[in-house]
Amino acid sequence: MAVRIRMKKLGRKHRHFFRIVAIDGHQPRDGRVIEELGSYDPSIADTDSRVVLKPARIKYWLGVGAKPSEKCAVLFKKYMGKWEQKAAEAAAAPTPEATPTA
Repeated sequence: MAVRIRMKKLGRKHRHFFRIVAIDGHQPRDGRVIEELGSYDPSIADTDSRVVLKPARIKYWLGVGAKPSEKCAVLFKKYMGKWEQKAAEAAAAPTPEATPTA
């Protein structure tokens, strides 16, 4: 099975929304997916908040041989560092411990 990382089109007319998915290369554009890896909303004005990614899962799929589409490769190059940094900050953030009650 040739796995591709590409976009699945959702939304409505004149208001597109895309999910970034790992999918079998032989499936149609909106076919059955293996895993959802993020989303892309081109209608958001702030370009930094248009993309939501799961960097750990994307790296896994790229590591096992999945090939990204041209548009997904551009999004990964532009936004992957930002999302990796957010994931690292979330992992390093101190967890609030329960305060003992008397």
